Amino acid sequence: MSCFRATLALMTRTLEGKVALVAGATRGTGRGIAVALGAAGATVYCTGRSTRERRSEMNRPETIEETAELVTRGGGHGIAVRVDHLEPEQVRALVERIRNERGRLDILVNDVWGGDPLTEWHVPVWKHSLDDGLRILRLAVDTHLITSHHALPLLIENPGGMVIEVTDGTLEYNTANYRLSAFYDLAKISVNRLAFSQAHELRPYGCAAISLTPGWLRSESMLELFGVTEENWRDATAEQPHFVISETPAYTGRAIVALAADEDRMRWSGQSVSSGQLAQVYGFTDVDGSRPDAWRYIEEVESKGRPADATGYR
Repeated sequence: MSCFRATLALMTRTLEGKVALVAGATRGTGRGIAVALGAAGATVYCTGRSTRERRSEMNRPETIEETAELVTRGGGHGIAVRVDHLEPEQVRALVERIRNERGRLDILVNDVWGGDPLTEWHVPVWKHSLDDGLRILRLAVDTHLITSHHALPLLIENPGGMVIEVTDGTLEYNTANYRLSAFYDLAKISVNRLAFSQAHELRPYGCAAISLTPGWLRSESMLELFGVTEENWRDATAEQPHFVISETPAYTGRAIVALAADEDRMRWSGQSVSSGQLAQVYGFTDVDGSRPDAWRYIEEVESKGRPADATGYR
């Protein structure tokens, strides 16, 4: 949890009085975003399916209660609500609760995913499990649409609201590159497009929609995969040298705080941006004080087969 504690120490309370919903806040990017929003003073509804009483199909130990506690510990107000975002009635009830308790919604973060265990990498569409592939699309796209359908009527009641669609890869990268599975490829570029479409629909109400991607994320599962912790993560570069460009979930959280605090955030509406790109504009850093620019690195170093070297990229 050290990366989150560091985030709390560095964030200012620029979002005091704001209400946020982070859909998919259990772990990884979602948790990093929720904690950063809380550190900036926001009230954050943290949703997901993994609770202390019951795990989701991901079968991991992280829970929404833990995330909400981190939000509150940092100075915000974290509220854990178990929600399956594939169930419209559960999402409708969640938004009604937010309306009754807070009377407003300023920030919606659509971060629901959970498709990694279902993805068969380097397997063509005709060999990939069809059930798993369609489930990937439901988790990545249907959940976001269902959540926006129910939450946006509350968000547009106040100009200045913002929707963040969290995906993997910028639109530019996803358009030009095959993402190692037809189902995963379609899922991630669809989320890019969702931000574009919602930006068009929200513009008359003075609200923004932005597609945001982290870089190579040092999530709980990724650290576990490499057998490292946040403290010694660089040891993983012995196995995967390009992991040198990786970033913490807090970095994406700081990107969203910067966007939410920007009175001119509408300039980003409809665009696809990365955490590293926004860091260059707003000046925030990752918890180690660096500014990893992962997608530029992937394009200019990794994709060209060059030796791993993050010099000039973080």
